[in-house]
Amino acid sequence: MPGKAQHFQGPQVSCCAKYLLFGSNVLFWLLGAVFLVIGFWAWAEKGVLSNLSSISNLGGFDPVWLFLIVGGVMFLLGFTGCIGALRENTFLLKFFSVFLGLIFFLELTAGILAFIFKEWIKDQLHFFMNNNIKAYRDDIDLQNLIDFAQEYWSCCGAHGPNDWNLNIYFNCTDSNPSRERCGVPFSCCLKDPGEDIPNTQCGYDVRLKLELEQQSFIHTKGCAGQFEKWVQDNLIVVAGSFVGIALLQIFGICLAQNLVSDIKAVKASW
Repeated sequence: MPGKAQHFQGPQVSCCAKYLLFGSNVLFWLLGAVFLVIGFWAWAEKGVLSNLSSISNLGGFDPVWLFLIVGGVMFLLGFTGCIGALRENTFLLKFFSVFLGLIFFLELTAGILAFIFKEWIKDQLHFFMNNNIKAYRDDIDLQNLIDFAQEYWSCCGAHGPNDWNLNIYFNCTDSNPSRERCGVPFSCCLKDPGEDIPNTQCGYDVRLKLELEQQSFIHTKGCAGQFEKWVQDNLIVVAGSFVGIALLQIFGICLAQNLVSDIKAVKASW
C-alpha cells in the first residue's frame, strides 16, 4: 500500500536454539574446567607435575586420569559449543557436532562389543582388577578407589581374598617381612556397627584362618562377581542412564546442526 513502508522478513537465526546451546555448554565448559583443576591439583599434591616420569612408573590405574580425560573432553566440547553458538561460528559448531557424534559412535560401538564379547570383557575386568591389586600401595588415589569398591560392593579381591597374594605386602610367602603378610586391606572386613572409626588392622593374618572362619571376619566374595551382580540388579537404572546420555548427545548434535543451517540461510539471503 502507498505511504506504508514494506519490510522484507528474511530467514533468521533461532534465538531459542542459539541460547539453549550456549547456556548448556557454558555449564559443560565450567564443569570440565573444574574436573581439570581437580586432576592437576591431585597430581601436584602427589608430586607428579614436578616429576612427569612418575606417570609411567605406576603399575596400576591412576584415578586422576579419569578427571583429566573426562574434564578435557568436556572442556573442549563446552568451549566449541559455547563460543560457536555465541559467535555464530559454523566451523566451531560443525566441530562440536562431529566430535559429539564421534563420542556417541564410540559409546555405541563399545556397548555392542561389550554385549557380544561378554566373556572377554569379564577376563579383562579380572586382569584390570588384579593388576591394580598389585599396585595397591603405590598410589594413594588408587588405594582409596579400591577401598571404596570393596566397601561399597562388600567384596574382597577380584575373585576372592586370595587375590591379595599378588600384592608384595599381603602375600603369604615366607620371605615376606611385612606385618600385613597373609592379610587383606581393612576395606575387606565386615563392619562392626559399634565402631565409629574403622579398625585398619582388622585384616591382619586373616588368611591364615580356614575359609569358613574367614567369613566371620571379612567379605569372601570377589569384586568382579559382585560388580556384575550389581549391574544386573540395577539394569534399568544403568540402561536408563546410558539412554539418557545418548539422547542428550543426539539433541546437542541436532541443535548445533539446526543452528548451522539457520546461519547459512541468513548468509545466503545477504
